[in-house]
Amino acid sequence: MNAMTIAGLAKAGGVGVETVRFYQRRGLMAEPKRSGGVGLGGGIRRYDADDVRRLRFIKSAQIAGFSLNEIAELLALDAGEDRARARALASERLAALDAKIAELQTARTALQRMASACSATSTGPCPIIAAFQG
Repeated sequence: MNAMTIAGLAKAGGVGVETVRFYQRRGLMAEPKRSGGVGLGGGIRRYDADDVRRLRFIKSAQIAGFSLNEIAELLALDAGEDRARARALASERLAALDAKIAELQTARTALQRMASACSATSTGPCPIIAAFQG
């Protein structure tokens, strides 16, 4: 995986080229120097396995629900090996996920109740539609 173009990096990381560029603008990924020449056609930027690992880290952290700012902090913590702060960020994320799960379970229960009420009768307004109309 050495000497990949940005397209190869994006493919290896499971994202689009514009996503890689966005991460570079946000400072989450480095933008390597061009391989030679000057100006617009001054060579190609090359990426390696470390860039793929970083890109995959960012993507995995996003899937876990971390914001880009939190991911930037995690990346900085990795360089400084501040495990206590990394644990605190993970704990905060877990608490947010637990709250979201509870919210989704409440919504599921309510929707299940409305679906049961809807199937209990075939006359009158649908309880599901009535509930969403206020």
